[in-house]
Amino acid sequence: MAEKDNTESDEIMYCAACGVKEDNDMKLKKCTACYLVRYCSVKCQRDHRPQHKKECKKRAAELQDEILFQQPNGSHHGDCPICFLPMPLENHRSVKLACCFKEVCIGCTYANELRELEGRLEHKCTFCRHPTPRTTEECDRTLMKRVNANDPAAIRHLGNQLYNKGDYGSAYQHWTKAALLGDIEAHNLLSNLYREGKGVEKDLKKEVYHSEKAAIGGHAPARHNLGCHEFQNGSTERAVKHFIICANLGYGQSVNALKELYARGAAGKEVYAAALRAYQAAVDATKSTQREVGEKAQTRTDLYSTFHHRR
Repeated sequence: MAEKDNTESDEIMYCAACGVKEDNDMKLKKCTACYLVRYCSVKCQRDHRPQHKKECKKRAAELQDEILFQQPNGSHHGDCPICFLPMPLENHRSVKLACCFKEVCIGCTYANELRELEGRLEHKCTFCRHPTPRTTEECDRTLMKRVNANDPAAIRHLGNQLYNKGDYGSAYQHWTKAALLGDIEAHNLLSNLYREGKGVEKDLKKEVYHSEKAAIGGHAPARHNLGCHEFQNGSTERAVKHFIICANLGYGQSVNALKELYARGAAGKEVYAAALRAYQAAVDATKSTQREVGEKAQTRTDLYSTFHHRR
């Protein structure tokens, strides 16, 4: 019985500033940055801030690293919504459909268009089976329809168009909205804007913030850039961690970076060998006979429609 009482006593929480005990009438709130302490009010949190600030920042950085250096389940492209195989990282091996803005692999696109060609069928979207827009005007109307429906991929695509026209401010607004809606590529694009200073002031902190958001979401190039940034700042250990995660996603540039670090003695032989095996496994997982045939045929204009947009 005494042991039970001790256990219950250990679970009692107190305000870090004034020491008031939590009970049914007084629920304490955790510090949302570090989750180490609790407070009974905003005033107590503010009063305790000078004492807690250093410890809070340290623990918050540790928590961020725990999230940042977790291996994502896959790349930000995810799986092909038709064949359910992991999407390849290379742009030329996938297609962004102009009607529904889904991204499908080249193999499924090829199989659908070959089926239409052999059956003399009307060309329709590989995924949603709706007729695809054929003119620039139709493409623009479809795009705006998807933008108005808050489709993050469409919003990002509109931002791309505005960026290419030199309207960096509007591109920033659209990419920000897409990022808030969960679009990982939009975070990477925002990081580039803050690095280039186009439409926004150059800001290294915000550049890194969006790169980290993209990296956590499985964006291999963004994570590779973080690794390069860490290496340039002398944080070789952190750089190696980033490159290993990228290699596990099938990103070749990170494997090359690890090879160079191994040659310099900054990464062990076992680390490089394991990364190389993981890279090959990730690449092999994206392969299929249908995709290989589609990639060989993708330059043949008699089999490939011009009514879809590449990434």
